[in-house]
Amino acid sequence: MDQLLAMRAFRCIVEAQGFSAAAERLDTTHSRVSRQLKQLEVALGVQLLNRNTRRLTLTAAGERYYKASVDILERVEAAAQAMLSEQEEAAGLLRVSAPLAIGTLELADWLPGFQQRYPDIQLDLSCSDQFVDLIAEGFDVALRISGPLADTTLIAKTLTVSDVVLVASPAYLARCGLPQQAGQLVEHALLTFTGALETNEWLLTPEHGEPTRVAIPRNRLRTDAITALYAATLAGSGIAAFTRQTVRTDLDSGRLIQVLPGCTLGSRHYYALYPQTRYVAPKVRALVDHMARHYRGR
Repeated sequence: MDQLLAMRAFRCIVEAQGFSAAAERLDTTHSRVSRQLKQLEVALGVQLLNRNTRRLTLTAAGERYYKASVDILERVEAAAQAMLSEQEEAAGLLRVSAPLAIGTLELADWLPGFQQRYPDIQLDLSCSDQFVDLIAEGFDVALRISGPLADTTLIAKTLTVSDVVLVASPAYLARCGLPQQAGQLVEHALLTFTGALETNEWLLTPEHGEPTRVAIPRNRLRTDAITALYAATLAGSGIAAFTRQTVRTDLDSGRLIQVLPGCTLGSRHYYALYPQTRYVAPKVRALVDHMARHYRGR
């Protein structure tokens, strides 16, 4: 016996004042409604209704159970409506894992618009360059910057693809000079990020021509925090590599200058990753769509 269905049938019998009328309201049969009531009474061990040929009346136990049933069923209905409302609207807690570049250096570019557009989403943002297990760690979405992804059990939506460029501060270039060709980089302070796969060289690829390998001196700054690399670059410590997306605002404002503008260090994909499910929650779709719009507009 489904006790919730039986409770609903009992309530309907009382309010419709009859089995046939209750069956019609519930779009079922007289016999089914009668059977549900009998099963409910057996399960509870009490008689809920006095039956005669003219009318139905509640027993004392039935009166108490009817009031309790109305309260329970209304709570169940309210909970269901709340869930439906949340599913139809982008709302609720959204746990997001993001790399430090997106979660800190690019935060001011995308967060205000997201919060204004979706005021009912409570964003729980965890910033780390370590890949996380979304399901095991309870994240709804992961934003990632990487090369092309290998096969994954997650949905991977490409938000944008960005060149990796070399930049330095005006103060550093005024002090040390602007390199005119890749070979001159060995004479400069090169700052490197070790959070991804570490390398001892940069592979500079011109728009036309052959790539050039540039050795990275070991006595320069190395850091596993992109925020530290960014701060050191702004402070004039040397030349570093970032995705163009990360330093776009700095390049536009002149806080950073692109070094060897005809060359790149390849490209990186910006991804939104989320579990494969038949139903994607509106709050997840809201963030993914917002980030896609944000990068399309840049």
